[in-house]
Amino acid sequence: MLAGELARARAFGAPAALANTLRAAGIVEGDRHGLELLQEALAVLDGSPAMLDRALIHVELGAALRRDNQRRAAREQLDAGLRLAQRWGAHPLAQRAYDELLASGARLRRADLDDRDALTPSELRIARHAARGLTNREIAGQLYLSIKTVEMHLGRAYRKLGITARAQLDEALRQYA
Repeated sequence: MLAGELARARAFGAPAALANTLRAAGIVEGDRHGLELLQEALAVLDGSPAMLDRALIHVELGAALRRDNQRRAAREQLDAGLRLAQRWGAHPLAQRAYDELLASGARLRRADLDDRDALTPSELRIARHAARGLTNREIAGQLYLSIKTVEMHLGRAYRKLGITARAQLDEALRQYA
């Protein structure tokens, strides 16, 4: 039954539909072939804006890897799924990823379930100043901070936002509008 659905999804060619069908087939299939299908589902969404689908597949792949006793690989997938779920507000999925991480042997605190990728108020304030074109020295002067403090907060903001340059700040900060 899923083989027919998978063939139709491949023929249709829509990445999200194909990835979700591959995910379902991977869960049902299980074992090594199921892992391959889940990995293919994740690859299909590479570069896709379907972030919640990616989060779900990361969590499913991580859970399958954990059941296959590949704990390190499982934790990598589960952590990626947790971060995406947190970023996009999928709290039940984040809770599932957290629970799977615990089952994989990861040492977590309850605070790890909180949004680790959310900017702190200081990071957000400094990133907004930088997005307006202010230099680190100008930001430090306006906020009565050291330049090193501005650099530290800005570096953390870049990491959390997944960016590498100031030119990307404006776009990345839109989720905080």
